[in-house]
Amino acid sequence: EMTSSLVGSEMCIRDRISVVIPLYNKEKQIANTLHSVLRQTFQNFEIVVVDDGSTDNSVQEVEKVNDIRIRIVHQKNAGVSAARNKGIEEAKYDLIAFLDADDKWKAEYLETQYYLFQKYSQCSVYACGYEFSDSNGNVSGTIIRKLPFQEKDGVLTNYFEVASCSHPPIWTSAVMVKKDAIQAVGGFPVGIKSGEDLLTWARLAVLYKIAYSKHSLAVFIFDPLIFTQDQKERRPEQKDKVAIELKKIYLCHKNIKGLKSYISLWHKMRTHIFIDKHCRIKALKECLKSISWSINKKNIAFLLLLLLPFSFFKYIMNKFS
Repeated sequence: EMTSSLVGSEMCIRDRISVVIPLYNKEKQIANTLHSVLRQTFQNFEIVVVDDGSTDNSVQEVEKVNDIRIRIVHQKNAGVSAARNKGIEEAKYDLIAFLDADDKWKAEYLETQYYLFQKYSQCSVYACGYEFSDSNGNVSGTIIRKLPFQEKDGVLTNYFEVASCSHPPIWTSAVMVKKDAIQAVGGFPVGIKSGEDLLTWARLAVLYKIAYSKHSLAVFIFDPLIFTQDQKERRPEQKDKVAIELKKIYLCHKNIKGLKSYISLWHKMRTHIFIDKHCRIKALKECLKSISWSINKKNIAFLLLLLLPFSFFKYIMNKFS
């Protein structure tokens, strides 16, 4: 009887999902986010809200939502990676789904992720499609190219190839992982201001199989004005920790298709940021790094444009972007 009870308990834990929500000053959004979880067709979950030292009424808004499955964990402000890692540590169940405090899920999201978990037992990461919605409700989809299967779902065997030519196939609010897998890669890296999630998915992709559904069931909600302001204030870190870690991954996994193109794309993204900051020399250096990882016509053309007078370059970029 004791043995059967233990087996039943293990199965219960295995078939439930811990939803981890890092929370920092989202008092206007968090209630909608929580209700999108509570409306799921799959109801076997707990919600771990990690308050990362919010200074507004975010916690009070969470407390207004009456559901015994919601737990609030408090920590001093340490950033989103530390908050997610705390949520992973606190999670009771073997499956962890991440959701940012200003995004939401469609009703079938968790059911679809659980379906992937059951169907693809060889996988430890489960992702699905997502869409963008601005504060006015205007919705746009993502573009995902070079998926290795034609069906509605399958195993994403070429993650880096897809990620190099598409919107990110894994996005934080549209992914579920096994707890032991995310802990094995060290969770989310603390001390990186931009690209911490990108690095986490890369670490998972080289070690574990990924199941993917084409259904767009998560929604990235953004305010264009706030997004534009954040982009203006965004400054690339002087020490490119993401590039350093990606290079370490490459040195251990040189044969993975698309990995070099993926690293090249990271440097191209930094090139664009330096251009926006009018840091031409730094932009040139990043562009050369991008080319060193992947030589292609677009990279060469971009480098040639950067060598033009900067005002002319900006004019061309604005005209054709």
